[in-house]
Amino acid sequence: MTKVVVIQAASFPFEAMKSIDKACEILKKVASNGAKIAVFPEAFIGGYPKGSHFGSVVGNRSMDGRKLYQKYVEGAVSLDGPEMARLAKAVTETGVHTVIGIIEKYGRTLYCTCVTLAPETGVAGIHRKLMPTGQERLIWGFGDGSTIETVDSPYGRIGSVICWENYMPALRQAMYAQGTEIYCAPTADDRKTWASSMIHIAVEGRVFVLSSCQVTKLSDYPDYFQEQFIMKDHQEDDYLMHGGSMIVNPYGEVLAGPVYDEEVELYADIDLSMIQQTNLDYDVCGHYSRPDVFNLQVDTAPKSKVEYLNATN
Repeated sequence: MTKVVVIQAASFPFEAMKSIDKACEILKKVASNGAKIAVFPEAFIGGYPKGSHFGSVVGNRSMDGRKLYQKYVEGAVSLDGPEMARLAKAVTETGVHTVIGIIEKYGRTLYCTCVTLAPETGVAGIHRKLMPTGQERLIWGFGDGSTIETVDSPYGRIGSVICWENYMPALRQAMYAQGTEIYCAPTADDRKTWASSMIHIAVEGRVFVLSSCQVTKLSDYPDYFQEQFIMKDHQEDDYLMHGGSMIVNPYGEVLAGPVYDEEVELYADIDLSMIQQTNLDYDVCGHYSRPDVFNLQVDTAPKSKVEYLNATN
């Protein structure tokens, strides 16, 4: 049996190192409780800017919105930066394999990225969100197939799919086909309907699902963000994100959660042999996949930003 935990907490939006420090303290706590794998929410480092349009409407962008975006960029992190180095050190010190959502600064583009860190290794794998949703497409770039990958750990093969990517059947199938056993779903979706999706994925993929969402209030955001906040029905102490984190086994049984409107760590003991049991009557990428009828091709090649063709000099 392996003890796993999902973290439901508020970060410090736009303040990466403060969020890293909080994550490190949480890792110490869950390690003392025996956790071997911890999953943090989407955009825990950098922040999820819910309720902001960054001064953007069709055909126009305001200067105030551009300045807010500049603050958001300044609060993002690089994979080789000091913030991730600090987190990697904590992962090694605690021995907890960690999956965490970050806002990644890569070149001049921001990505909503899920990072898997391993003790003594640091960053063991990343997944950049393939399909940002709605207004997210204004502030985040699109990941390519090169980061559709899994990470092997002593406790099982870890795969990560971010928020509404979980509604993409082809992406789920690509993750199942890689032998994902511990399916991590960091999210910003705190609706009650999310729970049914996580249960479905657990049963469909014959995987353990660990889903984590932040629980944040408007007051958790800096004043300059609140000044441009457009969801006017929310007051300072109202929740913007309600959580709903949970853990589900391959039979679709909920082992922990969902919990709303409070910071909490949710634990469960998982046994990977259960996956083999469930494959008796259903193997999503094996005898139930009908490759003679259906075929999925996944392009995992990194996409270069610039490619020069027919160069003669």
